[in-house]
Amino acid sequence: MRNPSLRQLEALMAVIEAGTVSRAAEALRISQPAASKLIQDLEADTGLQLFERDSGRLVPTGRGMRLYEEVERIFGGVNQLARAVDAIRREEHGHLFVGAMPALSGPFMSRVVASFQARHPNVFLSVETLASQYLTEAVLLRRLDVALVISGLEHPSMVVETLQTPPAVVVLPLGHRLCAKSELTPEDVAGEPFVAFGPSGMTRRKVDAVFKAHEQRLNVVIEATSAPNVAEFVAAGIGITIADPLSMEFVAGRVAVRPFLPALYIENQMIRPVRARNSGLAADFVEEVRAAVQKPMIPSVQ
Repeated sequence: MRNPSLRQLEALMAVIEAGTVSRAAEALRISQPAASKLIQDLEADTGLQLFERDSGRLVPTGRGMRLYEEVERIFGGVNQLARAVDAIRREEHGHLFVGAMPALSGPFMSRVVASFQARHPNVFLSVETLASQYLTEAVLLRRLDVALVISGLEHPSMVVETLQTPPAVVVLPLGHRLCAKSELTPEDVAGEPFVAFGPSGMTRRKVDAVFKAHEQRLNVVIEATSAPNVAEFVAAGIGITIADPLSMEFVAGRVAVRPFLPALYIENQMIRPVRARNSGLAADFVEEVRAAVQKPMIPSVQ
């Protein structure tokens, strides 16, 4: 038995995938007789009947399909190797791994990435969206260079920076009656249908504490664990909410907002390894995050 040539294996895959020798020849950019000859030689070299002839057509046998599956697996590995080579080439220009919790993974992260890439057009970015606890673990394992979380873990191998985020706002459906007021208090919000974050989340705990201190109760009509869902429910007119304006950028232009008093801050944090792989790129990304925080798409008044 002779080892099959690469061209013979390509012909095998082309005939099975195209269905006919003529179409396979077109895909291989060779003549039909040349494609038929490659298949004949492959069968002769392997000693296997790979196709049955049926009314002038080649129909793969069981052995032919088994060989096709093996060749496809090998070619898949070659393609994966090519992707790895491409990734290595990209890393010559830098590769930054960043993470964001769902609340900041949409428009906010898009703004940060756009500004960062304007400064570093040749840097390859990998962006991962996970819950804060998993992002923290990824930073500790140095799988991520920078991550945006709701609350960070103090650890000697990690830098934790609290972002100077704007105060929380009341987010209302467009045309809501409370839009007539320039600012809103717990007394104004109490009794209104309210879209709340999940009870275990930092935002919900802080909002509940303020209302308890003012001896007011929220009229919660629906709870959601993610900022995108809360934002969309408000935009749909289901109720109002109180949230960090950065997390509400998903519905910018589709909701109204008013300042909430007393001032309430939902702290977001930026975490990174003490010894980052790409410290210069990570520092530039951090700068873009800080700048984006100061220019939220959701203003305090509309």
